Amino acid sequence: MEKRIKKIFSNNEKKTDVILIKNSEMPFIDDNFFYVTGLTHGIFEGSFAVLYPDGKIELIVPQLEAETAEKTGANICVYKDESEFNKILKNSVFSYKNIGLNFKGISIRDFLKLKNLLSNSDFFDVSDSIEKTRLIKDEIEIKSIRKACKIVDIVVDKIPEIVCEGIFEYELAAEINYLMEKNGADKPAFDTISSFGKNSSEPHYTHGDIDLKKGDFILCDFGASFRKYNSDITRTFIFGKASNLQKEIYKLVLDAQKIGINKIKPGEKASTIHNAVYSYIQGTKFKDRFIHSTGHSLGISVHDSSARFSSSSDILLEENMVFTVEPGIYIPGFGGVRIEDDILIKRGGVELLTKSSKNLIEI
Repeated sequence: MEKRIKKIFSNNEKKTDVILIKNSEMPFIDDNFFYVTGLTHGIFEGSFAVLYPDGKIELIVPQLEAETAEKTGANICVYKDESEFNKILKNSVFSYKNIGLNFKGISIRDFLKLKNLLSNSDFFDVSDSIEKTRLIKDEIEIKSIRKACKIVDIVVDKIPEIVCEGIFEYELAAEINYLMEKNGADKPAFDTISSFGKNSSEPHYTHGDIDLKKGDFILCDFGASFRKYNSDITRTFIFGKASNLQKEIYKLVLDAQKIGINKIKPGEKASTIHNAVYSYIQGTKFKDRFIHSTGHSLGISVHDSSARFSSSSDILLEENMVFTVEPGIYIPGFGGVRIEDDILIKRGGVELLTKSSKNLIEI
């Protein structure tokens, strides 16, 4: 993790003596804590990672996480109560003037406590430098993402065997989650979407008590979390014989995704990818039915930083960035199609990390 920490400091423009990463209580867990420690298990509520410019790290953790924390090889300080915690933290950083914090991951309450405890220090935001560092994946990260992608590919292939007339959306979601964990996932990466029929026109619909009927779209959007790293895939099926309109929408979305993937390469502007996909769909009779960005960065968070394939993104793509590519067409009252894959940017273009079939499947 030494390289990651050094890179965070080098990506920060302001002189920084030390960086503190506060991992709060559920549900306000900061993925950056796990990014800089390399920890793949534990919750570490109320823990601090103290980062130094030379790449060294010190962890301040409660007793219940001490055994797990020791696996990092870092210097570990264990506390029993808040008073002991305050004493340890103050002794660790009291001599440092310029302290960096991840403002995107710390509550106002915790920030005010820090200011009171370390009143002689100046605090400033280093969240941008952390995000910039996280955008470029190292080999450890890529290996875990590859595994997460292999898991969802296995599950995609099983979906046609699971669905049957009358199955409920929540039943399919449960089957998908079970299969991910059966095949090695630590947990689902996010709330699994399994939407039938007209519900598939809502991009972030999850699942409910709607049963499957002939002619329905089946849109499944899910991801596996493996050692804290995530995959994110979407496949759309038809239950029964597809109508001409369903076939037309599906082909257009698949063609749009191909256009986007073919334009991705190091040095390209992220907005260029989205604009190409969006323009293609806008030129069809489904104008204004593509209503979200073309993709997002993927890693230890499902939306790993604010990087997107969107019209406003000025990020230049670099080797070893990982993104989703997920165009869609959505028609309220009728349904929608989304096709999503995970890609790794390589020197010559992209590597497709999710490899399951994208042929239109009529179940």
